[in-house]
Amino acid sequence: MVDTPQLLALAAALGWLSGIRLYAAVLLTGLAGYFGLVDLPHGLNVLQHPGVLGVSGFMCFVEFFADKIPYVDTVWDTIHTVIRIPAGAALAAAALGADNDAMTWIAALLGGGLAATAHTAKLTTRAAVNTSPEPFSNVAVSLVEDGMVVFMLWLAAEHPVIFAVALVLSIALAIALMVLLYKFLRLAARRVAEFFGGSPALRR
Repeated sequence: MVDTPQLLALAAALGWLSGIRLYAAVLLTGLAGYFGLVDLPHGLNVLQHPGVLGVSGFMCFVEFFADKIPYVDTVWDTIHTVIRIPAGAALAAAALGADNDAMTWIAALLGGGLAATAHTAKLTTRAAVNTSPEPFSNVAVSLVEDGMVVFMLWLAAEHPVIFAVALVLSIALAIALMVLLYKFLRLAARRVAEFFGGSPALRR
């Protein structure tokens, strides 16, 4: 049975990781529940369904490779701006709010906020990394993100208090990166605006 600290950690982890690797987070959580490694809360039981596992597994496979190709990763991330943040809100709400409407909204807001922060930091960092003429730094950053998903989900399940500390440090690092790479954030925001609806480009 998942206790309260683990439940809170799982909700926060799914919100945060949805902004980085949505499909991997869904797949790994579903597999953990399917094989009995974790007793998932009622709202997340659907992740164990074979159909959900199949779709999330396929999308995880596609994302694994798309995320390691310079500029393809930016296009992928741009498209997923409208997917990762609502998904992070929905997953956190499903984890915490099955029997309480107020908790559902609180969890959704927190999950969406965590997903938005992680996604923005990822988009900004990748915009900066893509200015490098060689592809190896892009692959290295992507592999670090892959490992982060596995590590953070494991930490949330096994050591929720340590996970909370790691999450706070991750949020602080994400904010620092966004501040330091502000010009790349503007570039990423301009590309998102141009991609969705042809909004006027942001001025330098």
